Amino acid sequence: MRVVLVFDHPYGAGASENVPHRRSFTAALAAAAVRGMERAGHEVDVIDLATDGFDPMMSAADLAAWRSGRTIDPLAADYQRRVMGADHLVFAFPVWWEAMPAGTKGFLDKVLTKGIVFSEAKRLRPFENHLQNLRGVTLITTMSTPGLIYRWFFGAPVTKILFRGTFMKIGVRNLRWLNYVSPDGRSEAQRRVLLSALERRFAGQ
Repeated sequence: MRVVLVFDHPYGAGASENVPHRRSFTAALAAAAVRGMERAGHEVDVIDLATDGFDPMMSAADLAAWRSGRTIDPLAADYQRRVMGADHLVFAFPVWWEAMPAGTKGFLDKVLTKGIVFSEAKRLRPFENHLQNLRGVTLITTMSTPGLIYRWFFGAPVTKILFRGTFMKIGVRNLRWLNYVSPDGRSEAQRRVLLSALERRFAGQ
């Protein structure tokens, strides 16, 4: 299976080691997921938005191209080609202000282009899916908001945006959310347990 992992954190996917002021537990989780998938024999392609210098802003030229079924941002076009060939997508990012960082939102805006990734449908479903190989999407998040408060008080907005408002509209139904709350409040030993469990999960054990 070919998996594309979209990683969004200012420090980049390389910040998975426990180095003060350059460490990201989100990066450590993504690295554990990659190790697990590779152990299972899957091909993993990592898109590192910050390291690539991806610009999430939709410019007037970008929007004009989007409306005519084109992508003019070279990075967005490259991401688009990679996503079109994926069997599974994994997104990994920290939740800020109860939603995804700008990079991921810009990825959705600029890479999921109408006329290429999807088209407007004439039946009950709003969109027709052109991601012919895609069988599912997994979301890995970290956040400081307590889990129950995020789900019940805020309504889990990140899943409404990414799952219900994006991929379910297209027609992707296999959607999974793995959330890690308050990583800064955990000991190094607790983090290692979480990372090991995630690696085993993605390895199918």
